[in-house]
Amino acid sequence: MRLIRGLPHLKPLKSGCVLTIGNFDGLHLGHRAVIAKLAERGAALSLPVVVMTFEPQPLEYFLGENAPSRLMCLREKVLAFSKLPVDDLLILRFNQYFADCDAERFIEDILVKKLNVKHLVVGDDFHFGKTRRGNFAMLKEKGKLFDFEVEDTGSFQVTGLRVSSTLIRDALGDGDLALAEKMLGCCYSVCGRVAHGDKRGRTIGYPTANIQMFRKNTPVNGVFAVTMTGIDGSEFEGVANVGTRPTFDGGSKVILEAHLFDFNREIYGRYVEVHFKQKIRDEMRFQSLDELKVQIIKDVAKAKAALCSLRNCSTPSLPVG
Repeated sequence: MRLIRGLPHLKPLKSGCVLTIGNFDGLHLGHRAVIAKLAERGAALSLPVVVMTFEPQPLEYFLGENAPSRLMCLREKVLAFSKLPVDDLLILRFNQYFADCDAERFIEDILVKKLNVKHLVVGDDFHFGKTRRGNFAMLKEKGKLFDFEVEDTGSFQVTGLRVSSTLIRDALGDGDLALAEKMLGCCYSVCGRVAHGDKRGRTIGYPTANIQMFRKNTPVNGVFAVTMTGIDGSEFEGVANVGTRPTFDGGSKVILEAHLFDFNREIYGRYVEVHFKQKIRDEMRFQSLDELKVQIIKDVAKAKAALCSLRNCSTPSLPVG
C-alpha cells in the first residue's frame, strides 16, 4: 500500500481509480465491507483502489476537544489499512481550505482532475464541502457529467444493528466490550509506545507499563482485563487502567497503565498493542496507597478470572500477592 500525505504529493492518476472517502474510525466490519466491495470493482475495471481520509477528522477541526473520542489514532489506522486490499491511502490535512472549499470545486479539482475517479463508493448520508452542501445526490449528478459512477456503501448490520463508529464508541463507553468486538470484528485495542512513568506501581508491588496514547480522549475508561502483544510475538495477560489517576494527581491527561501478570522485563520504547477483553470497574479515587493496593489485589483476581473464562479455563490462577 502506498501512503500519500497531502495533495502536493499526489500525481494525477491518468488511468483513473476507484475511490471511497470517509473517516474510517475503527475500520469496523462495515468499513471492511466497503473496502471489499471497492476492491472487487477495482479488479473488474483494472484500476487502483484508493481510500481518501482526513487528518484531523473534520469534527475534530470544528469542535476541538469537544469532538467525539477516537477509536483509532492515525498510525493505528494506517497499519490497519495496510492489511486490506488498498493500493493508495490518501491522507489530506483538514484545514481552512477544505472547510471553505465549495462542494463543486472539491469534485472537479480533486475527484476529477487529481484522482480521475471512475467509481466512487460513499454512504447515502455523506456530506462534504462548505456548509456540508455536497451530498450523495450531487455526486450522482456530477458523475453523469464527468463520467464516473457513484455507489452507496449500503447498510452493514450485526445482531440487527447498523454498524457505525458512533455505535461502537457508545458500546465501549458503556463497558459492553462484547458488542464492540462484534462490530469491529476483533476486540478493541490501543497501540502505543511504552514510556517511563513515575514508577509508583512498583513501590506497591504492581509495576505498570505506561503507554503513550497521544489522543485527547478515549472511548474507554476504567479498569480492564487485557492482553498485550508486540513484545516478542507472545500474548501477555494483565490488568489495565485507563483514566486520569485521581488517587495520584487527577490531571486532565488520559493515561493507559498496564500491569502484566508474572512479568518482569524492561520494555521501555517498545511499540505494543493492548487488547481490552472485559471491563472490571470504573476508575475510582482512593484515600491512601494501602486502600489502592487492596483494590488492585481484587482487580487482579477479577481480571485473571475473566481472562480464564474467555479461554474456557476450568480454574482461574491465583492473584499475585
